[in-house]
Amino acid sequence: MAWRHIETGNGVGHGCDINSYFINTPVNKDKKIMETGEVAKSIQGEKLYQERARRAMPILVRQALANQPIFYSDLANELEMPNPRNLNYVLGSIGQTLQEISAEWKDKIPPINCLVINKNTGLPGEGIIWFIADKNSFGKLPRKQQRSRIDSELHKIYTYPRWLEVLKYLGLEYKENRDYSPLLETLSKQHHGSGESPDHKLFKEFVSKNPQILGLPKSVGVGQLEQYLPSGDIVDVLFDHGKDWIIAEVKSKISDMPDIYRGLYQCVKYQAVAEAYQIEKGFQPSCRVILVIENKFPVELIELKNLLGIEVIEKVS
Repeated sequence: MAWRHIETGNGVGHGCDINSYFINTPVNKDKKIMETGEVAKSIQGEKLYQERARRAMPILVRQALANQPIFYSDLANELEMPNPRNLNYVLGSIGQTLQEISAEWKDKIPPINCLVINKNTGLPGEGIIWFIADKNSFGKLPRKQQRSRIDSELHKIYTYPRWLEVLKYLGLEYKENRDYSPLLETLSKQHHGSGESPDHKLFKEFVSKNPQILGLPKSVGVGQLEQYLPSGDIVDVLFDHGKDWIIAEVKSKISDMPDIYRGLYQCVKYQAVAEAYQIEKGFQPSCRVILVIENKFPVELIELKNLLGIEVIEKVS
C-alpha cells in the first residue's frame, strides 16, 4: 500500500525534510543562518515569494487567533505550493515586514512566522533565528531550552492584540473562518449506532498491522484495537511506543465528508482524554492522535484541520 502524510516530513518516509535546522548548525555558520531573514524583502513587492507572503500572512493571523501553530507542509498546501522548502523566503519576507512595522509603530510585534514549525522537532526553521533578539546565544542552547524559548515567543504571538490592525495596515483582508454548520446539521440527522462496517473493520486492522504508516518503526508491533478510554470512548487503534501513545482514528473509503468532519473532532477529544488518562496513570502526558484516511482528505476541511492542529495521513490505499 501507498500513503501520503499531509504534515511536514520527519525522515520516516511520508514527506520531505524541510530544512537543516539551526539546532544542528555550528555557531560559525550564524551568518548563513541569518541570510534568508536579511535578503528577503518586505511583502510589498512583485516577486513570487512576496505575493505568497501576502497570501500567507492572513493564514498565520488566523492561526495566531486560534492559538495554534501550523506545520510547514500544511501552510504550503494552503498556499498551493508543491515544495514546502520554498517557504523560506516567504516567511523571511513576513518577518522582515513585521520588523519594519515595529519600527514605524514603535511597538514590538512578535514574529508570527514562529508559528510555522517542523513536525518532528516542534521548532521553526533556521531563518527564525534572525528575528529573535538574542540570536547569537539561541543557536547554542540545548533543544529543550530552544523549545522553551519558542514557547515564550508563541505566547507573545497568541496574546498580541493588534494582528487585525497589522493586516489592515498592509492592505490585507482577514477571511472569516468557513461555515461548517451544514456538516454538523447532516451529522445530527444520521444514526451512528448501526455497528461497524466491514470496510472500516478491514481498514482498522490494516493500520494496526502497519505502524510505519504513522511513521513508527515496525518493531513497535501490532497496534491494540478498540481501546477504551475513561470517557467511555473507544479508539480504533493504539500503539504503545515507550512513553508515547499513538492513537489512530481511521476513516475507510466509505466515509463521507461529514464523517471525516466528525473524525477531526474525535481526534480533539481523544487527545485531551488520553493525556488526562496518562496523568491518572502517573505518566508524563505524551500522546499523538492521528486521523488516518483511506481516501484523499477533503480540500474543504483543510482550513479546519489546520485550525484544530490535527495530524492527518491520507490516501492509505
